[in-house]
Amino acid sequence: MNPYEVIRRPILTEKNTRLMRQENQYTFEVARAANKIQIREAVELAFGVQVLKVRTSVMPGKPRRRGRVVGSSKPWKKAVVTLAPGDRIDIFEGI
Repeated sequence: MNPYEVIRRPILTEKNTRLMRQENQYTFEVARAANKIQIREAVELAFGVQVLKVRTSVMPGKPRRRGRVVGSSKPWKKAVVTLAPGDRIDIFEGI
């Protein structure tokens, strides 16, 4: 898998903002087929930082309803990446 296909988007919530400031951890939505090694390599290549740890979880799809039709949104994969002390990702600096 191409490293630039692994990372889909950053996740920005209040909890994740606190993790960025206090724990130096960043959260991304990643491809469902990506494993921890591929996620580590993609973050290191894209942002030029050293990754210490990667935690992943698959978030289930939420139930959705359009009139009488009941369905669900797609499940997605979340990765929490811990960076080495002193490393930061610049796209999150404005937060």
